[in-house]
Amino acid sequence: MDVLNLIGGHWAEGEGEEFADANPARPSEVVARGRFASAAEVARAIAAARAAAPGWAATPHHARAAVLVTAADLVDAAAEEWGAELAREEGKTLPEAVAEVRGAARILRYHAGAADRESGEIYASPRPGENVLVVRKPVGVIGMITPFNFPIAIPAWKIGPALSYGNTVVWKPSSLVPLLAYRLAQALTSAGLPDGVLNLVYGEAETGSAIVGHPAVDAVSFTGSTAVGRAVIARCGELAKPVQTEMGGKNASIVLADADLDHAAEQVSLGAFRSTGQKCTATSRLIVDSRVADDLLERLAARAAALVVGDPLEAGVEMGPLVSSAARDRVSSGVRRAVDEGAKALTGVEPHDGEGWFAPPAVLWLPGTDVDFWRTELFGPVVGAVRASGAEEALELANLSDHGLSAALFTKDLGVAMKAVERLDVGVLHVNSESAGTFPYVPFGGVKQSGFGPKEQGRAALDFYTREMTVYLGAPA
Repeated sequence: MDVLNLIGGHWAEGEGEEFADANPARPSEVVARGRFASAAEVARAIAAARAAAPGWAATPHHARAAVLVTAADLVDAAAEEWGAELAREEGKTLPEAVAEVRGAARILRYHAGAADRESGEIYASPRPGENVLVVRKPVGVIGMITPFNFPIAIPAWKIGPALSYGNTVVWKPSSLVPLLAYRLAQALTSAGLPDGVLNLVYGEAETGSAIVGHPAVDAVSFTGSTAVGRAVIARCGELAKPVQTEMGGKNASIVLADADLDHAAEQVSLGAFRSTGQKCTATSRLIVDSRVADDLLERLAARAAALVVGDPLEAGVEMGPLVSSAARDRVSSGVRRAVDEGAKALTGVEPHDGEGWFAPPAVLWLPGTDVDFWRTELFGPVVGAVRASGAEEALELANLSDHGLSAALFTKDLGVAMKAVERLDVGVLHVNSESAGTFPYVPFGGVKQSGFGPKEQGRAALDFYTREMTVYLGAPA
C-alpha cells in the first residue's frame, strides 16, 4: 500500500526520503510505503493551512460539524478493514484495533456535537444599556504531532475538536503507523473538508521541529515521550506559542488488603498487558498491601503466564508484538537491568522465539523503589511490584514519581478512596478499575512530567482550540 502526503487538498508522493512500514509480527512484511515530505512541502502545507483558515473559521459551526459526522460514518463503515490494517502496522490484537477505529468515529461525533452546545457567555454590566459577552474564536493554524500507539484514536481526539472549533491543521503522525493516518485523512477529505483545512505530512524529528517553530503555526498539540515533549514546550515558550503536551507515564496501581483480589489481578493485568503495555496510561508500578501481596502477585503472575502472545490477527491471541525492534530491545534490556538490580522475575524472563518483535508479559518483585525501573518508562508489558504497610504508605509510594498521568486504586473503603482523590498527584484516577482508559467527554491529561498546558477531550478541548474575547456591548448613544 502506498501512502501519500496531503498538502493544500492535493495528495502528493513526497519529495523526501523513502520509508517502509513493517508488520511488527512479521517484520519482513511491508504494510505500507511512502516518502517523507521535504522541508519545502512542509512549508507549503503550513501556508495552505494559513490560507484556508479564514474561510473555515467563517463556515457555520453546524456545517463544520456535518463534515465530522460524515467522516465518522466513513470510519465506522471501514472499521473491520482498517482495524485489520491497524493490527498489521501497530501490533494491537484485532478486537482492540477494530475497537480503536470505532472509538475514533465516536470521538469525531462527540466533537461535532459541540455545534449544539453553548458557544459563549453573557454577563450583566453595571452600566445601563450594556451587556458583556464572552465569545470563543478559533486559534488559527494548529500543528499536531501524534504517536504510534493509538494511530487513529489520538489523531481523532486532536483533529476532531480543532476542526469543529474552526481551526486548520498541519499534522505529522508517527512514521511507524502511516497507514491509519492516511485512512483518517482520506475519511475527512472524502467527507467534504475544504482544501488546506487538514494537511498531512510524513516525516521524522526535523519535520516536527519545522512545524513547531514555524511562525504561521499558532499553537501546537503534542503526544509522545517526556523528553521530546519538554523540547516542544521549551521551543513554544521561546515563541510565546500556546502548547498542549501529553507525555510519559509511570502509572501505579494500588491494591489494599480489603480489595477483591481476583478483580484486582484481572484489572492490573489488563492495565499492564493490554495493547502490549504500549499506552501512556498502562500500569507499570504495582503497590500491594503486605498482608495480601504474595496472594495478589501469585494471581497476577498466573494471568501473565497464561496470556496467549502471537500474531494479533489470529483468533484467540491476547497480546501482540511491540511496535519495533528498538521497542523490544528497550523492554528486554529494562527487564534485565531490573533483575541485575535485585528484582525477582515471576514471569517474562525468557525471550520470544521466532520472527516478530515480541516480548513476554513480565511481572517483577522489586527490591524497593530505589531502582531504575521505578523511575523509567519502558512502554511495554512489564509491571514491577513493591509492598506497602497500609494505605498511607501506599499513597506515598504512588506519588514517588516524576510522572503523574494515571493511577488505579483497589479497595472497598470509600474513605480511603476519597483520601486518594485528595492525596494522589495524577491527572486521572481509577477506583476499582484498570489505570488505562478514557472517555471523549471528560478531560484527559497528566501533571508533573506527564503533561503541560490545557487537558484534552471534553470541555477541556474548548480551552485549547479556542480563544476568548470579552465584548462590552453597549447600546448606541
